[in-house]
Amino acid sequence: MTASILYTILSVSGLSLVFGALLGFAAKKFAVRVDPKVEQIIGVLPGTNCGGCGFPGCAVFAEAVTKKDAGYNGCPVGGATAAAQIADAMGINPVASERKIAFVKCNGKDDNVKRNYIYDGPKSCVAASQLATGGNKSCAYSCIGLGSCKNSCPFGAIKITDGIAGIDGKKCTACGKCVAACPKKLIEMVPEKSKVRVLCNSMDTGKVVRANCRAGCIGCKVCQKLCEAGAITIENSVAHIDYEKCTLCMVCVNKCPVKTIKAMP
Repeated sequence: MTASILYTILSVSGLSLVFGALLGFAAKKFAVRVDPKVEQIIGVLPGTNCGGCGFPGCAVFAEAVTKKDAGYNGCPVGGATAAAQIADAMGINPVASERKIAFVKCNGKDDNVKRNYIYDGPKSCVAASQLATGGNKSCAYSCIGLGSCKNSCPFGAIKITDGIAGIDGKKCTACGKCVAACPKKLIEMVPEKSKVRVLCNSMDTGKVVRANCRAGCIGCKVCQKLCEAGAITIENSVAHIDYEKCTLCMVCVNKCPVKTIKAMP
């Protein structure tokens, strides 16, 4: 081996050691210190990164909790179990909260509403809602049934049956993706234990509703008058239930003339 080659090898080796040392020093000097609580919280989160907490991912949510920019119970997927563990990591006492699930405020199944025409466009509720008619069903407020909400659900909790979306409460994690995906704003979060629901979101008058849907709310106010708890009001021609006041007496379910108010199983 000639002297020049040996010198080159030694020079390269020496530079490698120097650069390695510099990189090691820089790594320690400029390392971003992660709060141990963040890592602990990430460990109890489901890791779905669904965004239901209002943050782009579980790690961002965990950091927000430690900075008190988010509540310990802000993960809808993890539910009460994750909330209790996060509260423990933060050294606070958890408060029990009601489990919520998504609910589709519509009963516009194929045997209840009319089809004005055959829709042959993109299989997207958003696309169909952009048409002048807002979809091909006679009720402009009806579920379009093309599955935008179903496609948005990362937990397989939504099925399309008879032209309308239905949500499996046992699979629903209340992440809110379906709420954001529905162009008709038909999906809302409701307390799971509150079984009485209004399956309509139409703001048309009773006469128009009856002409377009056999199961729509006609705003007759029978439920409002009979509810002793004052849990039902008629707003924009459709019944609304105050779940905090509802006693599950079932009077409204039994007396609704068009069976728009249902008791969920």
